[in-house]
Amino acid sequence: MTQSASSASVGPSASAAGSLPPTVPGWEHRSSGKVRDVYAPTSDGPWGGQDVLLVVASDRISAYDHILATPIPDKGKVLTALSAWWFEQLADVVPNHLLSLDVPDVVAGRAMVCRRLDMLPVECVARGYLTGSGWAEYQRSRTVCGVPLPDGLRDGDKLPAPIFTPAIKAELGEHDENVDFATIARLHGDDLATRLRDLTLEVYARAEHIAAGRGIILADTKVEFGRRDDGTLVLADEVLTPDSSRFWDAELWRPGESLPSFDKQYVRDWLAEESGWDRETTPPELPAEVIDATRARYIEAYERLTGQRFQDPSA
Repeated sequence: MTQSASSASVGPSASAAGSLPPTVPGWEHRSSGKVRDVYAPTSDGPWGGQDVLLVVASDRISAYDHILATPIPDKGKVLTALSAWWFEQLADVVPNHLLSLDVPDVVAGRAMVCRRLDMLPVECVARGYLTGSGWAEYQRSRTVCGVPLPDGLRDGDKLPAPIFTPAIKAELGEHDENVDFATIARLHGDDLATRLRDLTLEVYARAEHIAAGRGIILADTKVEFGRRDDGTLVLADEVLTPDSSRFWDAELWRPGESLPSFDKQYVRDWLAEESGWDRETTPPELPAEVIDATRARYIEAYERLTGQRFQDPSA
């Protein structure tokens, strides 16, 4: 069985942005994605012989389908801590792959030991607001991934009800392909497609309610599922982080207005508007002020959602 590191992975000897993944005692590096490095247990390690993986969230950041050479300090720790917190909040909705946060010191705070799963190659997206690629499609066809929507909606509007808008996972550096529900049903069967849709919308409903209580709008989110040997669907990868979700400040939201997200918006804006980068060549190094602002935004998302002060778990 397999377990994905992120939306795509590269070979065991390669690593994103030209950096090498850390050497972790008791674990052997197997693959790297845009953000995560995945390890299998060695026979002589504490998890030797068990059907598990170590998933390490790096500080790498990507934009416009490029992995940048400049890391964002503490990003991996925020992603790991926030995912672990959300897994707890969703435990009665769907089981998850997290087994332990007790990991070697070299990756403390940024790694989790996870159950190995048969990962489904579907990006399960739930949207409660119309924005991003959904807004672009709506302008052309009044639909999003085949879901018809009423006339007169604007960028940033709340949808009449949350919708399931899946995508097919792409290779590293490529765009995932938005598809309709019928495509997922054709590829994976009606029963599994329906289960994926229903679980995704249940996860969104719970998370949207929790976020709203903290003054945050969950505009949309992407989740991934794997299967145990008995066929049970399990929530995997990361969940409800600034990398996988679009969070907005509820105080700033107005109908018809799309807002900056609690994520890498500073990076995207600088690359698009100030850097002079052509999106074809190697991306430039990020300036210190963009790095600091992006780090602060990730930490703000963690603290506002969880109600807890972010502390370096490895300190």
